[in-house]
Amino acid sequence: MKVIVIGAGVLGVSVARQLALAGEDVLLLDQRGAGTGTSATTFAWTNSYRRLDPDYHRLGLAGMEEHARLARQLPGAAAYFPSGALQWADAANEQWLADNVARLRSLGYPAHRVTSGEATRIAGDLRIPATITSLAHFPGEGYVLPDLFVRNLLADAERHGAAYVIGEVVEIEETPDRVSVTLADGTVRTGDRVVLAAGRWTRQLAARAGIDVPMVTDSRRGSPTVGLLGYVGLPVLDLRCVVHSPGLNVRPAGGGRAVVQALDLNAEVDPADPPSAGGDIASTLARRFSALLPEPVPAPDIDLRVGLRSLPADGHTIAGYAAGHSRVYCLVSHSGVTLAPILGRLAATEITTGQEQALLGAFRPTRFTGVRRSGAEVDHGATKLGEQ
Repeated sequence: MKVIVIGAGVLGVSVARQLALAGEDVLLLDQRGAGTGTSATTFAWTNSYRRLDPDYHRLGLAGMEEHARLARQLPGAAAYFPSGALQWADAANEQWLADNVARLRSLGYPAHRVTSGEATRIAGDLRIPATITSLAHFPGEGYVLPDLFVRNLLADAERHGAAYVIGEVVEIEETPDRVSVTLADGTVRTGDRVVLAAGRWTRQLAARAGIDVPMVTDSRRGSPTVGLLGYVGLPVLDLRCVVHSPGLNVRPAGGGRAVVQALDLNAEVDPADPPSAGGDIASTLARRFSALLPEPVPAPDIDLRVGLRSLPADGHTIAGYAAGHSRVYCLVSHSGVTLAPILGRLAATEITTGQEQALLGAFRPTRFTGVRRSGAEVDHGATKLGEQ
């Protein structure tokens, strides 16, 4: 089978690798380069922490388990770290944290309260502020180094025969016996199936094939698609896990550096006029980060990256054929890093065998058929961890 995968982000590269492992003829296309879209601007925290829908929670758990299996199989330097995660709460959020720990424990999700001394040993070189009144540990969670993860997946896909080409897709056309993809330079590629894994570009590309994939596409200031990350250049920081504190989320970035995220600042970010390294937003991130360090240090340099999230209209993953007899398989998720390994394997299984996978049953693009756009949309605004 000839399969064309559009989009070399974490989802597209994952499914391309699995298809290549299955012996299919795979062509992977990306307009800019592997991992340079949303995958390059993700906090990359692996979890099923706040998926209140039972089907989505099960999929998240499967994604976490698949990461562990994939890490034992995938050649290359380690890109997945099952470090666990800590949640710190102040008095205003203490009850919320207690309720959430109780909810997760009732589902069998590893979660428990810890003392400040235990949290310090788990976190490494971070100071717990005096305002923190409650702490919890989630040992099954972790993080990914997304650029390295994508490189490892792509290298293994190519090792098993997948071809990788840079090219902008301008048209997708289905016929009863094939599907063709036209590139901006006029090249036409044909295949038996197309996997549309183009992240935030999914809706516009799907529309060129006559397919409606409802997504949040607003990228203006204040849109829920807009996210900000800061890469902190402190090469001596011994940070050992993901930490969520009031005002700042932190994870290791490799080489002793850290990635920081402040959800409340996202509303101030305008992608058309990105914040500067010396501006107010960078200063706020630096100040919040410095407050967590065990020793006073000069304000660290922070490399700011503005990202645009891939957001299906109802917040849930989309995985499946656009229609009953379609040759276009749609794959898009806000939880791409957590779900990439499991979505890659399950989507490839459905494409190669024609057998539907139960975990994906609730996430078909056909669920939007006949639903008014307003009925498919949810409020994606998040200013703190529990709202994600």
